[in-house]
Amino acid sequence: MIRALAFLIALLAVSAAASEPTFDPKPWLQDLDQVHDALGTKYANLEWAVFEREADFPRLFAETRTRIEQAADEAEARAAFDRFARRLGDEHVGFTWPRPPSPTSPDRCKALGYDARSRAEPLAAKIRGYRPLATPGVDTFPTGLIGQHIGVLQIGVFMPQGYPALCEAALKALAIPVDGPCDGACADRIDDWIADRQTRDLMEQIRALRKAGATTLLVDIAGNGGGTEWAEAVARMLTPIRLKSEEMDFMRGEHWAKHFAEDAVSLRRFAEGAAEPDRVLLLSLAEEAEAKHAEALKPCDAGLLWKGEHPPCRWLGKGFYGTGPLASADPAALRGKPWAKDVFSPIQYPYEEGVWRGPLIVLVDRNVGSAAAEFTAVLQDNRAAIVMGEPTGGGCGHTDGGTPTVLSNSKTRFNVPDCVRLRADGSNEVMGIRPDVLVSFGERDGPHRRAARVLALLPEAVKRAAALNR
Repeated sequence: MIRALAFLIALLAVSAAASEPTFDPKPWLQDLDQVHDALGTKYANLEWAVFEREADFPRLFAETRTRIEQAADEAEARAAFDRFARRLGDEHVGFTWPRPPSPTSPDRCKALGYDARSRAEPLAAKIRGYRPLATPGVDTFPTGLIGQHIGVLQIGVFMPQGYPALCEAALKALAIPVDGPCDGACADRIDDWIADRQTRDLMEQIRALRKAGATTLLVDIAGNGGGTEWAEAVARMLTPIRLKSEEMDFMRGEHWAKHFAEDAVSLRRFAEGAAEPDRVLLLSLAEEAEAKHAEALKPCDAGLLWKGEHPPCRWLGKGFYGTGPLASADPAALRGKPWAKDVFSPIQYPYEEGVWRGPLIVLVDRNVGSAAAEFTAVLQDNRAAIVMGEPTGGGCGHTDGGTPTVLSNSKTRFNVPDCVRLRADGSNEVMGIRPDVLVSFGERDGPHRRAARVLALLPEAVKRAAALNR
């Protein structure tokens, strides 16, 4: 009887196992083929990945294919794709996996993506001897002093979504009902109100530090993962130097062709009623946009890149700048012109140049990327600041929503950057920012230990910033 019972149990187990659906890797391998095609037609950093990153794409794809074939279930297949993105080492390449729809939050700001957790925690505030300043904008941009003359300003993220308290203030100021619909235009109004408020608050924090006796400013962006083009406006508040933005290259194709075509139409329309000097400028920029539109429509085959060879064509088209058609501009001369933000994006914010005019230090770490790296690169390339910390991330990301590829089987969004920002020396910003004063943070360092390492090298950074500011 015991043997019969054991046989019956084993038979039921085999029957149950046989009834369970087995994992089929074929549709996932088809998704991997889509990834290959997307990289060859949409990935702005492909040439960098091959020749500077030295990514072994044949091996990477072969390893990923093997992992998918050997996967026991969908979770292991997804892990193979995520590993592919990590091994590539570009922060703007990744997979966004489908998730079940979450219940609508009664919190309007939370529903719009506002989350204080996207802000980095202050690092410089943990330096021994740091004294916080009690200022109206301290909750948004913590400020303080180290000793008598080193001012500290912390920027946790360069986008409105990191500041839910400001979102709540915007709802009240704009009389937006907390329980009514809020479409894209509504969300843009909230973002614009917050960006305006942040700009003014940040300038007041800088002035408060000057009034408190700061003669050197340490801007703490350690952990700041990026944000929007607001970073370009912030950089210009922190120096009297008329900053020049980074040059941009673009990924050929319909995405950027549409962008340049719209630019050209807009610039020509504004030129019709403009005064003669402005008309000449706008028409000249329109002609440039039209030339770039034509360039965007010329494909460049990635075939040779997969073999580790340069293609006969230029992989990327030559674009404008991180700030638009103009790399540099006097904000006072552009204020009030209806086309100003179309030619120089920082002008959409009510910033003033050179609110801070003294020695400047930017504190970074490995978690700085995207717009925060752009902020750092622009200041370093223009010799406006000394950068201290550890090497950062970086690189241009996704413009106007980017060019995502929805994989046919898994329905995940595969995102790749469609642009490249170029440093003053011609290198791709995706390589990251190398600090002028290198701080060797340890993998196991806690926040206070990291702060102690910054303090040990702060005198050197102050000395170099003072020499740069002469």
